Amino acid sequence: MEATVTVTPDQLPELLLHVAVVRPVFLWGAPGIGKSSLVRAFAESLGLECVTLLGTQLAPEDLIGVPQIIDDRSRFAPPEMIARPEPYCLFLDELNAAPAEVQKSFYSLILDRRIGAYELPAGSVVIGAGNRATDNALARPMASALVNRMVHMHLRADVDDWLKWAAHNGIHPWVVDYIVQRPDHLWSAPPKTEQPFSTPRGWHMLSDALHSYGDGVADEMLWVLSSGALTPAHASGFRAYVKTVRHAFDLEAVIKGDAGWPRDPGDRDLLYFLSEAFRARLLKELPASKEHASGGVKRFAMRAKTMLAELAEISVECAQLVISADDDGVPLLPSWFLVEVSRDLPRLAARR
Repeated sequence: MEATVTVTPDQLPELLLHVAVVRPVFLWGAPGIGKSSLVRAFAESLGLECVTLLGTQLAPEDLIGVPQIIDDRSRFAPPEMIARPEPYCLFLDELNAAPAEVQKSFYSLILDRRIGAYELPAGSVVIGAGNRATDNALARPMASALVNRMVHMHLRADVDDWLKWAAHNGIHPWVVDYIVQRPDHLWSAPPKTEQPFSTPRGWHMLSDALHSYGDGVADEMLWVLSSGALTPAHASGFRAYVKTVRHAFDLEAVIKGDAGWPRDPGDRDLLYFLSEAFRARLLKELPASKEHASGGVKRFAMRAKTMLAELAEISVECAQLVISADDDGVPLLPSWFLVEVSRDLPRLAARR
């Protein structure tokens, strides 16, 4: 199912509070963005036990139960994990990854809140969740009859929400600070090949590993850990960021002129990281029109041109990275700045 309107993790609890208590909800989203954690937290906020059923690990009889003979009549007895006397939150995780026969077994439970003679206690909540087919995850088409039995919500990763959560959940400071600087690295689309990719869950796993090793973790081991949890480019960027922390070497020092771009071939990953951070800083600071630039911004733009000339001496590739266009060839930096760069860079390079 394609997302038309999305919600953030911060918006979801209120939506569930008003919708899930009266109608079943299905939560769509990419792997690793926190769907399961949010559902469990919502159930806890209502004082309900969260009972999780994984669609990929169920057979129809696991839901329907087995027949019993009572008073010369057969009756299906639903399993104990479902047939509970007190209200609870029934979380149907990976529902759309279940075989068609298993999905059919959920029809009456989702719409009528009953299986055979057993009915969910009043106050119970039913929430399903699953990945989209575009996520390269296990997902099967959901029959229209099942789709129409639930209210659908599409969850997206949100940097501000994640940072607020991270501040209260012991996420390693290196991870938090890196995401503050590179919010675009919190999540990446799942690759078509079998390799790690960046998600809030991946960053959480890396944080746990860093806490376990301590801040003295060797650079080589840091590379192993980050490469095992993140997209390769993000792992390289994070490794370079940790170098800046350990050596008190940051972009601000380069902008102020207190330090130069790293020239050591062994610090090439650091140079790429600082180049990307420089690009992000330009995108944030420079207005679309020079007329709206303050005196401070104009001075920063002048310094930026000098920095580009210095960077090009070390790596033309990194200098091009800073001013490159997007994937469609559309310039990202303001046109007035790019014009000044093309005009002034040869002169600045000759002066050097």
